Amino acid sequence: MLERLTALQRSDEELQQEVERFNDRFTNYQQATQWVVQLAFTLIASATLTVIITAILKR
Repeated sequence: MLERLTALQRSDEELQQEVERFNDRFTNYQQATQWVVQLAFTLIASATLTVIITAILKR
């Protein structure tokens, strides 16, 4: 009985460590995705401003 309890505790600790690793990876993925989205919006805004300024200066 004691051996089974010890094995369950080890299993629980391993599961908790795996969940922590998953949470770390998920956080990293979420931050990277947010950075890519911000970069895309910045590039779109820059291109839009370039087109507008070029059109105004050519008049």
